[in-house]
This record gives sequence, structure tokens and C-alpha cells, in this order.
Amino acid sequence: MEKSSKEEATDNQKTEKKKNFLGKLKEGVDEREEQLAILSTFVRLGILVWSGGILTLAYIATPPAWGIPEQKLDPTFIASVFTGVLATFGVQAAKGKSGGGSSNGVTAAELKTLIETAAQVAPSQTIRLEHAPLTIAPTNYPKPPKES
Repeated sequence: MEKSSKEEATDNQKTEKKKNFLGKLKEGVDEREEQLAILSTFVRLGILVWSGGILTLAYIATPPAWGIPEQKLDPTFIASVFTGVLATFGVQAAKGKSGGGSSNGVTAAELKTLIETAAQVAPSQTIRLEHAPLTIAPTNYPKPPKES
């Protein structure tokens, strides 16, 4: 007994409906490397959404009606995961406005001026010791015994 064309069409539709995301990915993309690249992108997006959600919950208070107890957690690890995943997408922390200066906005020329004025106000002295052994002790402290 042969199946009619309607029955074959229904069977084809059932098999198409049963395909999951990975099956559709294999059909849509021919090369295995491209399939893995797309899959890795979705995994990174999942981790990004998860870590972003945990960070958000760490800083907001949920309404008491939801019945979720307040969580006391240290978000530093999750923040490092979040920034690491963002870095894989090419998102980096913003640089300062001056570009070449340090993070507090002081340029190299201003830093030199600050160092020079600090040296004039509070000069320092460098002492170089070339002889060993050396004992540094207060004047009223007994001298250590000499080795014979």
C-alpha cells in the first residue's frame, strides 16, 4: 500500500515540527565551523544574560509580594564574568577623556609639575650603604655583643 500525497505531506510536516534548535542550525548552516561559531555566540549570550540578571538582583530590592528573600552576595566574581563575556563581544571599558593621561584626568605635564613642586616643598635624601653589617638602633639601646 502506498501512502497518498496528503499523508506524505503530513509526515513531512511532523518531522519538520519535531526539529529542535540544533537540527535547524545544522540545516541552515553548511560548515561545521560556522555551526560552532553560532552555537558559541548563543552560549556567550546566555552567560551574559545570566550574569547581568544576577548583578541586577544584587543591587535592587525585590518587592515583598514576590516572596523572594533578599540575597546578600558579593558580586565581584559575577561582575568579572560579565565583563569577560562583554570583552569577547568587543565591548571594553571606556577610556579617559584625555586619552594619554591617567584615570583621574591628570596629564603628563601636570604630573611633572606636581612632582617638581613636591620635591621643592619636601626634599628627600637618599642614603647609600656600602659597608655591612650595619646596626640601626636607638641611642639608649644596648649595643649587641660582638662576635669573636
